[in-house]
Amino acid sequence: MAARTKSAKERPSYRCTECGWQTAKWLGRCPECQAWGTIEEYGAPAVRTTTPGRVTTSAVPIGQVDGRQATARSTGVPELDRVLGGGLVPGAVVLLAGEPGVGKSTLLLDVAAKSASDEHRTLYVTGEESASQVRLRADRIHALADDLYLAAETDLSAVLGHLDAVKPSLLILDSVQTVASPEIDGAPGGMAQVREVAGALIRASKERGMSTLLVGHVTKDGAIAGPRLLEHLVDVVLSFEGDRHARLRLVRGIKNRYGATDEVGCFELHDEGITGLADPSGLFLTRRAEPVPGTCLTVTLEGRRPLVAEVQALTVDSQIPSPRRTTSGLETSRVSMMLAVLEQRGRISALGKRDIYSATVGGVKLSEPAADLAIALALASAASDTPLPKNLVAIGEVGLAGEVRRVTGVQRRLSEAHRLGFTHALVPGDPGKIPSGMKVLEVADIGDALRVLPRSRRREAPRDDEDRR
Repeated sequence: MAARTKSAKERPSYRCTECGWQTAKWLGRCPECQAWGTIEEYGAPAVRTTTPGRVTTSAVPIGQVDGRQATARSTGVPELDRVLGGGLVPGAVVLLAGEPGVGKSTLLLDVAAKSASDEHRTLYVTGEESASQVRLRADRIHALADDLYLAAETDLSAVLGHLDAVKPSLLILDSVQTVASPEIDGAPGGMAQVREVAGALIRASKERGMSTLLVGHVTKDGAIAGPRLLEHLVDVVLSFEGDRHARLRLVRGIKNRYGATDEVGCFELHDEGITGLADPSGLFLTRRAEPVPGTCLTVTLEGRRPLVAEVQALTVDSQIPSPRRTTSGLETSRVSMMLAVLEQRGRISALGKRDIYSATVGGVKLSEPAADLAIALALASAASDTPLPKNLVAIGEVGLAGEVRRVTGVQRRLSEAHRLGFTHALVPGDPGKIPSGMKVLEVADIGDALRVLPRSRRREAPRDDEDRR
């Protein structure tokens, strides 16, 4: 009986490296987190007792802790400072992830040059390119500085050696998936290697008071590649987003131990590098002398920042039995819902048998419900071939019953629209304080909102500009 008990204790077990789920046999897929290839064998841990040891620093009242050691230092890029909560905190580790070609390396090279000074050296370690390739990019975007040091390394021990030689205040590693430790089995980018590299750099950052920026890869689904533990270890997780065919780039905070996560930084990527956009609303608008049917403006909130965006719609007679429904920058499900609401609640029956195309201007993506009213009005304007009044913005969520619901930040949205010169707005009831000089029409349902279209054209009669509301 004793031998049987000992054999059971020595029997190997298996554990998921992602979520920690344990099992007695190997599986290809973890039943708990549904991750593939994460079940690894490990021995049964021995029972140990930890005795109290000598403390390194005595515990003090929280009011006596010197908070100046955690004061953020500016990166030299105001839009990135906005997302970080003021800048980089000494000892903080930031993970920046994004799709290939979105501009991560360009942004961080610009940050490295602007933050380098006599008192704060910057070390840029590249594992994906050679030093000469990075130098060519630095020449193109004018990111040269005397206190910016560059090294091309893929060995973790060599990176730690550069830290001892340069003693930087900021370390930028591009990317964490390309560096490996010779003491750990596995190829670079594997789960064990990523954990070891990230852990070693985090320890070095905390011990030296050095800020660290890590570049991370993403999967085809847009999630950060590597173990989920990496996101828990770092202090800040940033997502670099943007369409490769558009100029706009967004840096969005996902996790931030030193600030809020509802801030968004806007950048413009061009041939000479990347620049921050303090007022990016102009990228999402089309300036015209006269209004055009099928267009409507709205104000969306990206974090705390209001952005005026334009929704466009086009309807044509379908040549196939199943009409096309094409969207760009809008959620297909929300556009389909607005079509159903217009047909049932707005009494517009000409939409079901027509090809419908809807899109946004400038590559912005509208996913919040506050854009529902603008989408519905753009579709109705395109169906009746009637332009909406000039300088009009529409804000509100539309329900399946046709009601227009309240959304958050209406006053902030109206203030941004008024700042850009818009004089009229359609909003849900009780919008709060209205900017002076702006005419706001409160609408209760989609029927009230459709009355802004000229009545004569809605009845398929000749247009009468004097009947416009």
